Amino acid sequence: MELFDIDSTINLLPYDGKVNYYGKVFDQEASNHYLEALLKTIQWRNDEAIIFGKKIITKRKVAWYAEESFEYTYSKTTKRALPWTKELLDLKTVVEKKTGDTFNSCLLNLYHNGSEGMAWHSDGEKDLQKDGAIASLSFGAERKFSFKHKETKEKINLVLKHGSLLVMKGTTQRNWLHRLPPTKLVLKPRVNLTFRTIEIK
Repeated sequence: MELFDIDSTINLLPYDGKVNYYGKVFDQEASNHYLEALLKTIQWRNDEAIIFGKKIITKRKVAWYAEESFEYTYSKTTKRALPWTKELLDLKTVVEKKTGDTFNSCLLNLYHNGSEGMAWHSDGEKDLQKDGAIASLSFGAERKFSFKHKETKEKINLVLKHGSLLVMKGTTQRNWLHRLPPTKLVLKPRVNLTFRTIEIK
């Protein structure tokens, strides 16, 4: 059991940012429940991005929810937020209690299997609160998650488990990239929720 034996105060980054891993914050039964509910109730859509002037449709699916119909632009595409579902509000409450931070939106990703991942990037969009916390919940398949410093290229790796919580904050997005590398070893889906704060201008 990992629910209480991980020190979430430890910073996983050696410098230039702050990342805390809480381990599993939900037990197996609750994690399974939320995975099933999110797969069924979220309005999943294939993601779109403009890369080198060409429109790319990803296998990975995404969804964008918030307390208001915020617009959120990344990869030169804009999404308008859907209203919270019951499960998302429940999860947001747990995350806010665990972290002490508050969030007004959530970007969700559905990876159907290990062949789907995310390339190196940082979440530095202008709509996001500067140096604000991003809380990442994982349900489903365990996947490797990596950080790489933008200048020194130092890398930090960890495995995100079913029902686990990871928080990135401070100058992490300014100084570090992160990614979800693809793998042939994972055949099951993973749902990732990233709770964020959109700046209301």
